[in-house]
This record gives sequence, C-alpha cells and structure tokens, in this order.
Amino acid sequence: MLSDSLVESFRTRLEALGLELADLRIGGTQARPLVQVRIEWPPSAGPDVASTPAPRAVSVADCAMASRALEAWLDADGPVGQRYMLEVSSPGLERPLRWPRHWARFVGREVQATVAGLGRVRARIVAMPDDATVVLQPEGAAPRPVPLAQVRDARLAVDW
Repeated sequence: MLSDSLVESFRTRLEALGLELADLRIGGTQARPLVQVRIEWPPSAGPDVASTPAPRAVSVADCAMASRALEAWLDADGPVGQRYMLEVSSPGLERPLRWPRHWARFVGREVQATVAGLGRVRARIVAMPDDATVVLQPEGAAPRPVPLAQVRDARLAVDW
C-alpha cells in the first residue's frame, strides 16, 4: 500500500506541470523498484458539468515532460532508491478509478470492479454522495451504496 504522503508528493510535482495523477503503482523488487505513473490533463472547468469539455488527451511529449520532472525529483530525493525504473503513461480507455475524485468524475459510466460481498461486477456509477461512498447499480440489480473501502481494482468498462 502506498503512503498518502508518497502519493501526495507525486501529485504535487505533476500539478506543477498542469497535470493530474491518475494512478500510481510501485512494484518490482526492493533492489529495483518499478514506479508506474499514469497522468492526465484535468477536465476544463466550465459553467456546469454538462458543458465541461473532455480533458485533452495525453501525448508522448506530455509523458516525456512528466518523466523528466519526476526523474529529477526521484534522483535528488530518492524516495524509492536510486535504481528505480520509471514508466509514465496515460490512464488509457480502461482507466483505473483509484480516488474519490475519479468516481465523482465518471458518474453515469460503467465500471468493472471487485467489490467485497459482490465479487467481480459490472455496474453503473449512479452517484457519489460523499468521499467514502459510491452508489453502484450492478447489471440487472437495484442501485446500492458501496463503501469505497470495499472496492478493489475498479476500471472503466469498455465494450470492445
């Protein structure tokens, strides 16, 4: 599990570039950590949510810019050691939903998620009444409130 302070450190450095942190995972080995960072441009603020345009797509140049900035920080401060591998990419179509702001942003969309007590489900995000709860409507069932703490590996659902 990532510490809140480590996540915030990555988020702060990306926000300085105008980007948002979409996902952060650290794996690999202790001797050679793999730092996977997914970035996105924030949604444009409009007068109301319905008229807010979609955020601009993340380009290879955006990933390179973020990578250079993160490498400078990681090399200087070394919160993951000096022998890390860094991957920076966009969140993709089947993007993960990691934080409450993601759930709120995608109300009305369908997700694939593993939920305690339900297992692996496909559901529509109906509402986000607070930062700790999401209302999901699994296929063929009534909407139900679900604590975000019970949701694992949630991703936007895409029909290929």
